Amino acid sequence: MVDSMADMLGRDLECESLLDCFHGLNDLDRQVFRLLVESGEPLTVDELAEEIDRERTTAYRALQRLQEAGIVETDQRSFESGSYYHVFSPTDPDEIADDMQRLLNDWYAMMGQLIVEFREKYDDVDGDVETDGEPAAPPDPK
Repeated sequence: MVDSMADMLGRDLECESLLDCFHGLNDLDRQVFRLLVESGEPLTVDELAEEIDRERTTAYRALQRLQEAGIVETDQRSFESGSYYHVFSPTDPDEIADDMQRLLNDWYAMMGQLIVEFREKYDDVDGDVETDGEPAAPPDPK
């Protein structure tokens, strides 16, 4: 169930709560992101899987969600043999913050428009509340 805005404003939010709010991260996603931040260096899927004590595919799915959210980046590295592997690192915090600010601005503009539409729909100027663009039927005199 979605919390009301009043409920959300009443909670003590922290940095990681922001990532939850903006990107809908689950516990595993937050754990993987935290590991990448704390490691100080890019990590492979296998290294992450070992750290979180999960299968490689589970770690990879978390990384994919974090990449889709734009908070983790991937880099391709090459072995001397010519094959390659990927390493993952957190996106620059300023880029993440800028992206969250853009999302917040877009959300704010959308909410502002919905409030305008609410005023127009339910404005009781003539005493008649409109429904679906048409004046409401007068009350039944019974």
